[in-house]
Amino acid sequence: MSYVAPLKDMLFVMNELAGLSEVNALPNCEDATPETVEAILEEKAKFCSEVVAPLNHSADKEPSSWSDGKVTTSKGFKEAFRQFGEAGWQGVQHPVEFGGQGLPKLVATPCIEMLNSANLSFALCPLLTDGTIEALMTAGTEEQKSTYLTNFISGKWTGTMNLTEPQAGSDLALVRTRAVPQDDGTFKLSGTKIFITYGEHDMAENIVHLVLARTPNAPEGVKGISLFIVPKFLVKPDGSLGERNDVHCVSIEHKLGIKASPTAVLQFGDHGGAVGMLVGEENRGLEYMFIMMNAARFAVGIQGISIAERAYQQAVAYAKDRVQSRDLAGSAGAVTIIHQPDVRRMLMSMRSQVEASRALAYVAAAASDAGHHHADEATRKTNQAVYEYLVPIVKGWSTELSIDVTSTGVQVHGGMGFIEETGVAQYYRDARILAIYEGTTAIQANDLVGRKTSRDGGAVAKGIIGQIHKTETALAAGTGEYADDLQAIRKRLVDGTRALDDVVNYVVANIKTDIKGVFSGSVPYLKLAGVVLGGWQMARAALVAVDKLKAGEGDAQFYKAKIATARFYADHVLTQSSSLRAAVVEGSAGVLALTEEQF
Repeated sequence: MSYVAPLKDMLFVMNELAGLSEVNALPNCEDATPETVEAILEEKAKFCSEVVAPLNHSADKEPSSWSDGKVTTSKGFKEAFRQFGEAGWQGVQHPVEFGGQGLPKLVATPCIEMLNSANLSFALCPLLTDGTIEALMTAGTEEQKSTYLTNFISGKWTGTMNLTEPQAGSDLALVRTRAVPQDDGTFKLSGTKIFITYGEHDMAENIVHLVLARTPNAPEGVKGISLFIVPKFLVKPDGSLGERNDVHCVSIEHKLGIKASPTAVLQFGDHGGAVGMLVGEENRGLEYMFIMMNAARFAVGIQGISIAERAYQQAVAYAKDRVQSRDLAGSAGAVTIIHQPDVRRMLMSMRSQVEASRALAYVAAAASDAGHHHADEATRKTNQAVYEYLVPIVKGWSTELSIDVTSTGVQVHGGMGFIEETGVAQYYRDARILAIYEGTTAIQANDLVGRKTSRDGGAVAKGIIGQIHKTETALAAGTGEYADDLQAIRKRLVDGTRALDDVVNYVVANIKTDIKGVFSGSVPYLKLAGVVLGGWQMARAALVAVDKLKAGEGDAQFYKAKIATARFYADHVLTQSSSLRAAVVEGSAGVLALTEEQF
């Protein structure tokens, strides 16, 4: 089946949970009116369903190919990317002065979700370009911005991120690529970079690599890394393209999933040195690259939500169509499998986790907007801190659950799910990379423990927990037809919040005396935070839905489904909180018990 964007849920989350009206009231966000946003999302939904989604399955069967240093992307990608650029989709959240639309991150987020649901492999190219734009906006010179940003935003050029080397994966202290200064102010780069997404392709006239490298007298370790712009084709002073630079794709990887996205091995400097331009100051490259990485990490979290949504849609369609077995309560003949209780359980598990993760990500995007645009400095700082706390959770939790949700999608299909022709196996395969690239789940969890929790004594986490308590109070006050649902949700949310509070206290209290013990529970902590914060958003959604039903506003069936989905999440997902808490607070001994020889 084709992809249909869940616009009603997206708009509900944006308006009722993420506070689009408050974002619209921020300085420089005045264009994001509800009417404008709805029109943008409708157009993006149409583009994704009609142009990009039809290429997904065929591109998986006939992926990008490499020959003699050149990459040919899957059939239809080049034309679709041209339409993507011409329609202005690369520039939704980027500055108007460089050709973008200048809209808030909250508006860009559902646009990114739709593109990734439609075709994850295709969407990776603009995802990396977004990160490149963010990095140059922060650290680039005015000349670099004027040279590159307009071309990125128009879709004429694309960007990449070059960190990893054969001997340097997540440990960037081991980067060996060299950058030797030249008399004209440029640098000559030499070295090998691997796992470079869209490092070579045929969809744009130029590819601009942001490359981490060391200058000759740089200090050892991460303090000696600088960042360089290395374009595939050199750019002349008038902005036109010049000669081919000395950077070449020597192969692309053969992968489990996202097969249509070319993952390149790039060789710099085999023929005299690749010409590069320094970004910012020497030896601050990792700092600048982290700007790009943070943008990419949030976007990868959205990818998790996107692929889970696509798997859910197909599972529902199949369950409504597949006739098998009689109804357990009795029926004259066989019924579709959606009548079977366990299929319902699986579909509700998929649905509730998609909705919870979407809501948390959109709320994070709104916090980012307030962190950048709010008039009050203290409010900016508070919101930025909340956003930074949520980024590793959005990335880690959403991608981990996408693996579970897409796997469940295969299960709903039964044996047909194991057959490639149905398409659901592709979602499962594509999802598997999401918890690995742009920092594994453990890296996100270590960031959550080290930088985002222990560094401030748990202050931001405690502030969020305080907000959850307000929602618990609102649930307790619920009366009327749906009071039982609200009280059940409250009970589970209270238990989950207590578990999260215990874990935050444990991390802060033990980080200095038992650092390995604390970090052995970092991933369960991240999952717990996702489960509880997602449950918080589902509880908020249920409260809004009850109010809408009482007032007789909107689509009653939609709001009733919101309440039922929130109740399911509370009973079946939030209940994981106690076991995750135990794994963190009481489980380190088992993690560290065996010696190396015993494994």
